[in-house]
Amino acid sequence: MKVLVTGAGGFIGRALVPVLRAAGHDVVATSRDAATVIPGVTVKAGFELGPDTDWAPALGGARAVIHLAARVHVMDDRAADPLAENRRINRDGTAKLARDAAAAGVGRLVFLSTVKVMGEQTPAAAFSETDTPRPGDPYAIAKHEAEQALRQIADETGMEIVIIRPPLVYGPGVGGNFAALLALCANGWPLPLGSVNNRRSLIYVGNLVDALCAVLQNPAAAGKTYLACDGDGISTAALIGEISAALDRAGAPGRRPVLWPLPPALLRLLAALAGKSALAARLLGDLRLDDSALRRDLGWTPPFSMVQGLKETAAAFAATEKDRK
Repeated sequence: MKVLVTGAGGFIGRALVPVLRAAGHDVVATSRDAATVIPGVTVKAGFELGPDTDWAPALGGARAVIHLAARVHVMDDRAADPLAENRRINRDGTAKLARDAAAAGVGRLVFLSTVKVMGEQTPAAAFSETDTPRPGDPYAIAKHEAEQALRQIADETGMEIVIIRPPLVYGPGVGGNFAALLALCANGWPLPLGSVNNRRSLIYVGNLVDALCAVLQNPAAAGKTYLACDGDGISTAALIGEISAALDRAGAPGRRPVLWPLPPALLRLLAALAGKSALAARLLGDLRLDDSALRRDLGWTPPFSMVQGLKETAAAFAATEKDRK
């Protein structure tokens, strides 16, 4: 089957494309960057996600679309109007792609959304697909509105929509906050997180890719919204311990961090005084996902354990650090 993958040159896209090709799919990869090279795949460059992009040249013959491209979430958004910019790209750009795809005869579009549309924390039970979305920032609001636009387009055109809402994704080549955490663990900085006993769901990029492939053609996934994660959540302190152990096994240079047992309430107070309450919420709060619907409907189970995922992530980080020396 011919599959168009948007954002194929990104962190998730580079992991997804080889798996699709190995499964026998004919992959068309789009990127906004003309310098993007993906081995074995023809990359169509110059496709900027936005409300005016003409996707027809990339959609010819495609039977499915996996839409990964997005204006990514950033902690300190410098746009003059972050909500308007997120809506322009992530909502209106996604809707334009979907309408072009439907016009081209695409049967199914898989949209990579985010668990952030559900909210930032789970104070009680884990999030499930039936919970009322409560997006809290411009990125999450625009992603939620994109989901709504896709459902309307599906009703109007008959094209099938499948939505995946993952938590934080990690794996070889990961950037952002997870890359910063890897560096902290490798450099041995003392971290005041020893008493943090929260639970946060994560997903290894290999597991996310497997979930995307699982919903690509399965009739049971049509019109569904799914959460996906590695399994049980992990505390921030335990995650640091697992990362450190994985870095040790990978032979990464540096010292392992010392975890100080400061009370979480004190950490929240200090973070608030420093203007870092959002960061503290991510480190100290719960964000748990219940992905039983995906497992039940499609018989899906993550092919990689968190230990395996962290092992691969740490090995890639260690190799990069050694190359820098």
